[in-house]
Amino acid sequence: MSLPALDDLLSAVRVVALPLVTTFRGLSVRETALVRGPRGWAEFAPFAEYDDAESAEWLRATIEQGWGSDAPVPPRVRDTIAVNATLPAVPPEHVAAVLDLYGDFRTVKIKVGEPGQTLDDDVARVRAARQWMGAAGRIRLDANGAWNVDEAEHAFRALEHFDLEYVEQPCMRIDELAELRDRVHRMGIPIAADESVRKASDPLAVARAGAADILVIKCAPLGGVSRALRIVADAGLPVVISSALESSVGLAAGIDLATRVPVLDFDCGLATAALLGGDVTAHPLRAVDGEIEARDIVVDDDACRDYAATAERTAWWTDRITRVYGVLADEA
Repeated sequence: MSLPALDDLLSAVRVVALPLVTTFRGLSVRETALVRGPRGWAEFAPFAEYDDAESAEWLRATIEQGWGSDAPVPPRVRDTIAVNATLPAVPPEHVAAVLDLYGDFRTVKIKVGEPGQTLDDDVARVRAARQWMGAAGRIRLDANGAWNVDEAEHAFRALEHFDLEYVEQPCMRIDELAELRDRVHRMGIPIAADESVRKASDPLAVARAGAADILVIKCAPLGGVSRALRIVADAGLPVVISSALESSVGLAAGIDLATRVPVLDFDCGLATAALLGGDVTAHPLRAVDGEIEARDIVVDDDACRDYAATAERTAWWTDRITRVYGVLADEA
């Protein structure tokens, strides 16, 4: 890919700290950096603990969004995307308040396996969500690789009667996923891979190993729309397009990806703007009746000022972009 000059990348950086309406991944604030290219605003938002090598794919996606791609992308095949609600690892008494944020929807992804919580906590949360949604609602779980194989099998058996659509990343390693899939296949609960795709040196290894039924595809961690589409085509598995808790600027890239995937059998995890207590636009990408329309995002100057990060954090992100840019430059 052609890299813009570093000075161009840094010329209009805006770092914001967006409050969350509930704790997610241990965060109460989501920091992210916006940059402006010839094609408009783009977002660089790898989580703080990600090293420069892993963050390089995120910056590649940022550059594609703001400056364009050398690779052609297929045309859109849809203009609206069906999306799921995302339920963090909240106590059961808070489930209804969080799900109310999303309005009408048919699918919810529930976080399970949270550090410091137990399987009983997970069961209580899933039960509350099923009661809120009724029998027709679709429930999928996301463990973020929290369990070993035995723990995962036990969790599947404790949760299977809630009529699960699938369980995302129950174990971290590909060999564990393959063993678990063999153990639980008679239960009819598909296994989806997320971290085994976006954090892997070879994002197709989990598909080749027969260790997953579904792939979760996130635009930014996979290097942008064009790279993600190649992975989808090569994997030959059903996919779910999902977000990484970005602002509406980053979500727009994920939604753009979802408009170009030939087949979407599952609702996408692209409604996470509902978890933000503030955004960088006056018109956030929020779902209406369980769908989001693909559209351009206009960054609001007042919002960026209202949620501006401290000078220290802005310097931290600017330095991070500079380092990660060096990783991409060395690859070029």
